[in-house]
Amino acid sequence: MYTRITTTGGRSYLQIVEAYRDDNGKPRQKVVATIGRLDELTDKKVAPLIHGLQRAVGREEKLAKPIAYDSAKAFGDLFALTELWGELGFSRAFRRCFRRSRRAIDVEVIIRTLVFNRLANPDSKLGVLRWLEGVAMPQVPDDISHNHLLRAMDTLMDHVESVEQAVCDQLRPLLDQSLSVVFYDLTTIRVHSDREIEDDLRAYGRSKEGGIARQFVLGVVQIADGLPLMHTVHQGNVSEVSTLKPMLERVLKRFAVQRMIVVADRGLLSLDNVDELHKLALEEKRNLDFILAVPARRYGEWADTIIDIDTPDGIGERLWRKDNDDEKSPEYRLIVAYDAERAREQQKERRARLDGLTQLGEELGAKLDAQDQGKSARGRKATDRGAYARFSQRVREAHMTRFIDLDYDADLFSFSENEAAIKKAEALDGKLVLITSVKDMKPKQIVQRYKALADIERGFRVLKSDIEIGPVYHRLPDRIRAHALICFLALVLHRVLRMRLKATGSTHSPKS
Repeated sequence: MYTRITTTGGRSYLQIVEAYRDDNGKPRQKVVATIGRLDELTDKKVAPLIHGLQRAVGREEKLAKPIAYDSAKAFGDLFALTELWGELGFSRAFRRCFRRSRRAIDVEVIIRTLVFNRLANPDSKLGVLRWLEGVAMPQVPDDISHNHLLRAMDTLMDHVESVEQAVCDQLRPLLDQSLSVVFYDLTTIRVHSDREIEDDLRAYGRSKEGGIARQFVLGVVQIADGLPLMHTVHQGNVSEVSTLKPMLERVLKRFAVQRMIVVADRGLLSLDNVDELHKLALEEKRNLDFILAVPARRYGEWADTIIDIDTPDGIGERLWRKDNDDEKSPEYRLIVAYDAERAREQQKERRARLDGLTQLGEELGAKLDAQDQGKSARGRKATDRGAYARFSQRVREAHMTRFIDLDYDADLFSFSENEAAIKKAEALDGKLVLITSVKDMKPKQIVQRYKALADIERGFRVLKSDIEIGPVYHRLPDRIRAHALICFLALVLHRVLRMRLKATGSTHSPKS
């Protein structure tokens, strides 16, 4: 049997025809069935017939078209973040903060959207709208606009005190109430714009990445487990030292712990703020202790004291007063940790710079000697004053002025290495110097606490790489502060997720 198309009355029909031979052996055709008009046959009508015929002869070939799937919106990561957001109490707490807002929009939902975007796919505010087209964010209205995002940020700053207090209240159960070790550090965030406005947070200062940049400064306070507790925002040219006391006042106000030990890096120490911390502890009538690293620039000033501290097992200590003649002056512990490998690296690096400068000095001297002997050289005529100027500039650029002596009063160019300064520097190599008011920890524990500060640096890397807090294009101070708070909330969620994964023994780490 076979199919045949016949035409009758201008219409075409599909028929099933059987071929056979009659009694005389002549070939004949017989119409077995007429399927129907060809122009009315559709795939839906023909496919079952074809499939039935194939099934009748034992064929199970599937003639249906491949299943096509429409694109679906992403929801998995957002579902986990939504559950965590609610579990931490942020949804309920923020709604209480914004309930008196006269905005027609649901501010909590939009702030949550901005925070989740930082974690899932950080982008600009306009980029958030594009991102929303491909994700399923609970409770987000379909008509959300760029203006809604900006208005929500403004509302966030209108209620910033209550919002920050709410964050502290929700995180307080995770804080050890009897002994709290907090870590504090600062980083710089680049901004774009040359326009100047009143009370501008954007200022030119030395960037943590190097060089001078227009920026603002972000401070983060976290506990030993890595959970961020609070953040601060400062102008881009702020002195780091000046931020320590205000930060502690805010922490003590928001977290009523009985004892607090603050751990901070070198840039936050001055002898004045050590006294201020002592006074603050007396004013608050709480046990406020600190572990601060002594800046390397002060090693020279304290050299004799540091060198006198023995480090038989790599760590030593002695008591220290700011004013040795005043017995009423507070007494602190000076902790010195010695790393022999680090010392060898520092000495090798210093020696290499000294050898390079010595080679340059000898070349300049040799050129002057040859010139005095009547041997001319290509280029401008060399002078002793010129050699002094060139050599001293290179010494300054190499930060080696302590180790190279130049006799500017001499008629002839000459220099020498300051052996006493080099020997003194070598005695300080490989040493980490800490000053602390903590009385009940061993020196090794003090050093371990300080080294744990490196975890806050990892948090800054998350902020800058995964959450992408910068560069910032906002110019209004409140918008910059709102952006910083949103990124801080994203960091909180990131760290909580990390802690949960670690607690469950998971080897996976959240992307953001």
